[in-house]
Amino acid sequence: MSLLAKFQAVAEVRRSLGEVDPTKVVIERLHSPTLGVINGVATVLAGTNNYLGLTFDAAGVAAGRQAIQDAGTGTTGSRMANGTYAGHVALEAEIADFYGYPHAVVFSTGYAANLGTLAALLGPEDAVLLDADAHASLYDGCRLCQAQVYVFRHNDSSSLDARLTRLGERAANALVVVEGLYSVLGDQAPLAEIAEVKSRRGALLLVDEAHSLGVAGEQGRGVVEAAGILDQVDFVVGTFSKSLGTMGGFCTSRHEELALFTYASRPYMFTASPSPATVECTRSALRALRNRPELKAQLWRNARQLHQGLTQLGLQVGEAPSPVMAVRLADRTEALSAWRKLLEEGVYVNLMLPPAAPSGGSLLRMSVSAAHKPQEIEQIVAAMGKVVAKTDAYLRSTGK
Repeated sequence: MSLLAKFQAVAEVRRSLGEVDPTKVVIERLHSPTLGVINGVATVLAGTNNYLGLTFDAAGVAAGRQAIQDAGTGTTGSRMANGTYAGHVALEAEIADFYGYPHAVVFSTGYAANLGTLAALLGPEDAVLLDADAHASLYDGCRLCQAQVYVFRHNDSSSLDARLTRLGERAANALVVVEGLYSVLGDQAPLAEIAEVKSRRGALLLVDEAHSLGVAGEQGRGVVEAAGILDQVDFVVGTFSKSLGTMGGFCTSRHEELALFTYASRPYMFTASPSPATVECTRSALRALRNRPELKAQLWRNARQLHQGLTQLGLQVGEAPSPVMAVRLADRTEALSAWRKLLEEGVYVNLMLPPAAPSGGSLLRMSVSAAHKPQEIEQIVAAMGKVVAKTDAYLRSTGK
């Protein structure tokens, strides 16, 4: 078989999308964190993960501009070579201080943070207990380190307990990997229960807070803070590309061994470091997160408004409000059609098709921003009511 023959299957998937290709959406212009132009139409952006709306923050823009003037456009090297600048060290210290931990390590992307952390922690003789709905980067990190992977039922601490029990003494060489807030359906992990199980069985716990940094917890430190387990979780990983509106990722830990990850993590050692502008924009956004609690408060007001509006339409988007909400459709073709019609109505959401959507089916996923205006939330609700609420595909997906 030709090396390129595998792309025949990929081409067939592309053909099945017809004229609609959600992977090729181009935002032609941006007017604000929540408003852009797509296909020439002014469009409310309801699928960007810009939770705190900081992408146009004046202080962040100024910090990035100054960094380019002072330190140039890029580092041109890895952290192990010539790529560590004073800004990287300062950002790591600020993240560690934010969580109250002794150390933090900054990576070039959130994806690299997950790969790099897991690669440093795990080897072929170790076991990793992975939530079934964990992000692709967590699965990929486990494959990279060749650890023995055991998947437990999503958000099910009893399933985790059973798998750790079967490991016996090997549980001491096991890492439990979960997310705080899951990125597709917006549900939160029962972290207090999971932490109790891992402690009782002698394992370690890693929590990916990519979608809950700045979103959950009194100080915005994520679900680990909201669950009261900052002193029990072993490693927190996250990204700067959601609430902080920049690019990059991090790992922070209460364990001193994190300081040695820079000698053991290949994704850290062999990737160019984040640019000076990215670092300074991130530092500015982290200051905004810490000093402007009104951003998180506004995010949750918007989440409640959207949840209430969609619920009143009869759409099932989870029992509790969340910055992430999704509507399930039974039919792939009609989901593609609904996504396209929402764009025509001036609303951009994320389309997720099998196998990406959890538990099968197709999803229209929305994410809320603190920057959304009430009338933009109303426009999202109105468009969902017009395009989705009464469709046969949605009614079939709910058994109505």
